[in-house]
Amino acid sequence: MKTAAVFFADGFEDIEALSPVDYLRRAGVEVITVGVKGMPFNDTMIVTSSHNVPMIMDMSLDSYMKKFGDSIPDCVVCPGGGKGAINLSECTTLLAHLEKAWDAGRLVAAICAAPSVVLGKTKIPAGKKWTCYPDMEGESKPEYQSGYSNKVFVTDGNLVTSRGPGAAEEFAMELVRILAGEEVYKKVHDSSQQR
Repeated sequence: MKTAAVFFADGFEDIEALSPVDYLRRAGVEVITVGVKGMPFNDTMIVTSSHNVPMIMDMSLDSYMKKFGDSIPDCVVCPGGGKGAINLSECTTLLAHLEKAWDAGRLVAAICAAPSVVLGKTKIPAGKKWTCYPDMEGESKPEYQSGYSNKVFVTDGNLVTSRGPGAAEEFAMELVRILAGEEVYKKVHDSSQQR
């Protein structure tokens, strides 16, 4: 079974974070929601979205790092939301983990502000095509800005980036396609289109 970790911090954009969780779980991927910055609650965390929706995470980043240690999931996902992306970007432990996942050849995905604000602080976008929320590309390192594309979402090797909330489903389905394959992708896609 493929695994994915989705990292949440206070101020995350609801649909950008929950679409990958929802669609990947429908596809049979084991998804772990990880609280990076929020209110501690035992071994989990309560993280509050940009629309003031509190969510209980599967575990805190500290618990995640202790439990999984050197094992890295098949996919790591950073949702956007202006404040949420800033909160993720301020966590050096997370940034190091994202780079470790990248070095191990895992899928790294980010949407909205996160490609520039979070991944832009790492080595991940170097030499890659990527996108982010319009006019936020300047938040990344200057040397990464030439790779910026104004497309709705971009897949370049193991890097998947997307523009924002309106592209959340397309972003999530691209992760399904890569992690679960075309047959599962079609099944999840078709089931989501039925009325």
